[in-house]
Amino acid sequence: MRTARQQTDPTPSHLRAPRTRVPAAAWAVLCWLLSRAVLVAGALKIGPFATDDPLDYSVSHVYHGWFDVLASGRFPVGDVTWQYPPGAAGVILAPGLVPFVGYDRAFVLLCALCDAVVLAALVRAGRRAPEGGGRAAGPAAAWLWTLALPLLWTVPWTRFDIVVAALTATALLAGARRTPRGDGWFGVLVALGTLVKAWPVLLLIGTEQGPRTRRSWAAALSAGVLASGAAVLAAPGAFDFLTAQRERGVQFESLGALPFHLARHHGWSGRLAVHYGSTEFLGPYVGLVTVLSEVGTVLALGWLVWWRLTSDLRGGWVLPDAALTAVLLFTVTSRVLSPQYLVWLVALAAVCLVHPGTSQRPVAYLVLAACPLTMAVFPFMGRALVDGSPTAAGLLAARDLLLLGAALLSAHRLRRATRRPQPPVTTSPLARSEATSSGAAVATEPAS
Repeated sequence: MRTARQQTDPTPSHLRAPRTRVPAAAWAVLCWLLSRAVLVAGALKIGPFATDDPLDYSVSHVYHGWFDVLASGRFPVGDVTWQYPPGAAGVILAPGLVPFVGYDRAFVLLCALCDAVVLAALVRAGRRAPEGGGRAAGPAAAWLWTLALPLLWTVPWTRFDIVVAALTATALLAGARRTPRGDGWFGVLVALGTLVKAWPVLLLIGTEQGPRTRRSWAAALSAGVLASGAAVLAAPGAFDFLTAQRERGVQFESLGALPFHLARHHGWSGRLAVHYGSTEFLGPYVGLVTVLSEVGTVLALGWLVWWRLTSDLRGGWVLPDAALTAVLLFTVTSRVLSPQYLVWLVALAAVCLVHPGTSQRPVAYLVLAACPLTMAVFPFMGRALVDGSPTAAGLLAARDLLLLGAALLSAHRLRRATRRPQPPVTTSPLARSEATSSGAAVATEPAS
């Protein structure tokens, strides 16, 4: 049936200009460009956001201070705010290599570059047909990355967590190729991410048993040993961070801090104070919550090991799905749940959406929903939260409980999707013969 335009347009069909359709991924890229133009400008404090104040405190004071120490050839040993593996030094030093731009602005620009790398990788992966045939996943992953980061305000571009997110996202996409070369790159990138912030080691939990695990784990171990050795030779104190945080309390953003936000209004004698470079609860029962958090982390690790040993890991989507589950479980059981942690979760959730068969689609949407709740508290109500605002505490509780629900749902869906098929029930030849004879006898009996 011809359309109205075809009925009224006298131009021969072979002379008409072809009607073009803008790909859905192009709209995601356009939205990314517009949102980043605003928020990166806000992080840089240029244009309509121009001010005489320095950039974000973490960049202008903390990171810049670490840069000065690291540039002198030593790690910031004794600085209670330095809590990271030696690979973080490379990230902190990198902005110093950018010419014609001050350190603070160079740091933001490098974070924006990592943001662009992740988007490009997700767009490309979304166009690739899944293993075994079928339609490509499309731009869902790119849209999640594009929309979620602005819901964290300028945090993604003023923390170096986006560098780790870029390493882990590209690692998972390399592992999705399911080739020896892809497995090798997966292991190397996981090792580099682990040496910047420890959590990327959790990505190894979902590697398929057999040759793929051997290749990726061997590559991760080799790259980790080589990079660690180089860090130790480069400067003293590379691994002092392992013992520097023993006396930390419970950070006021974490799930374990929620009871103290309530208790402080009902006679609790503890206090909220800056401790080890972050705002933490200190006082009675904090040690108990710390122990419970550590127990929860151990239980999460035990569940992940049990899941790995009893599940079918052959699906191409299992690797990113398991990574999201593992990081969610460790995030909600941690004593720290900073707003920049959402950058990790968004990156992992976006990679999950690259695979049409993912089990984590509803979990990815829960992670997206947690982003505006995070932004509402940090930065806009952070001061009110410290002062004991019930509204701010309620928004924080909603964010943390939403992430807890996401973690539990993620684990449940991962386990259900990777459950090994039950082997068919087999019987001995004698039993099969008896069953056949019995069936034949029943069949020949006359009806009563």
